[in-house]
Amino acid sequence: MIENIVEIETIAGKMETFTARPAAGSYPPVILYMDAPGIREELYEFARRIAGQGYFVLLPDMYYRSGRLRFDFATGGDAERTHMFTAMTSLTNQLVMDDTKGMLEFLDASPAAAPGPRGCIGYCMSGQYVVSAAGTFPDAFAAAASLYGVGIVTDKPDSPHLLAPRMKGELYLGFAAKDQWVPDNVIPDLKAALDTHKVPYRLDVWPGTEHGFCFPERAAYVETAAEDVWNLVFDLYQRRLHSSR
Repeated sequence: MIENIVEIETIAGKMETFTARPAAGSYPPVILYMDAPGIREELYEFARRIAGQGYFVLLPDMYYRSGRLRFDFATGGDAERTHMFTAMTSLTNQLVMDDTKGMLEFLDASPAAAPGPRGCIGYCMSGQYVVSAAGTFPDAFAAAASLYGVGIVTDKPDSPHLLAPRMKGELYLGFAAKDQWVPDNVIPDLKAALDTHKVPYRLDVWPGTEHGFCFPERAAYVETAAEDVWNLVFDLYQRRLHSSR
């Protein structure tokens, strides 16, 4: 495994980004958008797992505008959680799409990134950014995966589901059976938008799960569902990121 920390230029400055690929050479790129707790070893392990399947993975520190934030929930308690939510709400779809543009330009210039379609995956707060990326950069992203994503359907003009008419890639959308952060209207409204515009997708609601079920270090972790999700995501990437090369 080849791992590096790089600084990707965006319109807001330099964004620290962890990169991983199996070995020397070029591989289909995948952007891993972090969840609300931010950059940590658990996400590095996710990046390595994706890279191990034959991809060049970017894991950006999306909080870079606020400094180099690393949260310690074990000792920080409620104050640390408040800090996390402040950082999370500082992001917008437009800011993250600006950062995504910088990452795509980085990939275009990187010899480690094979030419052709890109993939992305996001958890929790980044479900909205994955869907936004699929609609904002439809010619770049052929495969996008959102796991218990929030903010995908809202009443705001920048709601990601409104980008369905622009989408060309395939989406995987995995939701928890119980999720306080996903209102009841989200899944039917999202399905309606994707079906209306004939966007290829698969949407699963995983029985017996709660928000966070994919992360081994969470109390909500459900190994069988999490492993099934990995298999579905890797199948999506295999079909969409390799077939046209």
